[in-house]
Amino acid sequence: MFEREGLAQYAIHRVGHGIGVSAHEAPFLRFDHHGFVEEGMVFSIEPGIYIPGVGGFRHSDTVVITADGCKIITDYPRDMESLIFKEE
Repeated sequence: MFEREGLAQYAIHRVGHGIGVSAHEAPFLRFDHHGFVEEGMVFSIEPGIYIPGVGGFRHSDTVVITADGCKIITDYPRDMESLIFKEE
């Protein structure tokens, strides 16, 4: 998506990581990651973009790998309006 929207140059860190005994552990997921994932593994998926002089945004979901894909286990609003911080 970042490449399609012309934002890839602003995605400056990995897009996720494993969660286990530690909150941040391997495997570390990057755009060029070619490792493996197995059923039962838990990951934080947290892509972000940071545009100098404008600001940044980072979204995070926790997912568990299932036999047929993954299940998102975080629960919060997902519409854009709810994710925008506004001055009151």
